[in-house]
Amino acid sequence: MPRSAFGVSVFCLALGLGLAGCKIVPDPDPNEAGATAAGQSDDERMQAYAADAWEPRVLPVIAGKRLPLRDLRQQLAADPSAAGAAHGLRPQGDSNPWNFAVTGEGVITGGKTDSRAAKLEVDTDGDGKGDLTIQLGPVIRGTAIRDAMPFVVFTDFRDQIEFAKLANAFNAEAHKRTPFPEGDIIGQQVQFEGVFTLQGKGEKIELVPTALSYGG
Repeated sequence: MPRSAFGVSVFCLALGLGLAGCKIVPDPDPNEAGATAAGQSDDERMQAYAADAWEPRVLPVIAGKRLPLRDLRQQLAADPSAAGAAHGLRPQGDSNPWNFAVTGEGVITGGKTDSRAAKLEVDTDGDGKGDLTIQLGPVIRGTAIRDAMPFVVFTDFRDQIEFAKLANAFNAEAHKRTPFPEGDIIGQQVQFEGVFTLQGKGEKIELVPTALSYGG
């Protein structure tokens, strides 16, 4: 065999042995990160996002913006726009409704705890009538927690479906931390903290609780 042919053969053999010991891994597609790479569904990924954000991010936002419900009601009655600008939270865009973080207490006047959409009706102004609904879940209406978080931006998520699942995940996280009352609920005292979306004038507040206790 000519020297040149021998050299080429040795080179090819070495190259072949080197390739045999290597595994060619394609560059990851940036659009297939997160859930796809980890084998998670959208629901699972949004649940993980909500759980990871709850203590370090969600609760500090609420602590920084919460206001006694009685005080907020007075401000809303005087000037809703000013109250929203001072205390409200909402996604970018003036057309979006305000969300508010509030604290307060009251007396349970009714509700249902044997439903998947469990809730309490609470009298917070002492007139004997329920003027606040506390959603216990696990089925919780609305997107108040998601929409009150300034670090949650729609364009950071794939589409509207994923964004909706994030709202459900935050509601589920609230439900996991919400205690249910024991025994006869009527007449029990309740202390609450949570978030609600301001609906039309005169609409009863539907609170998603982030802290709840009974008695006292």
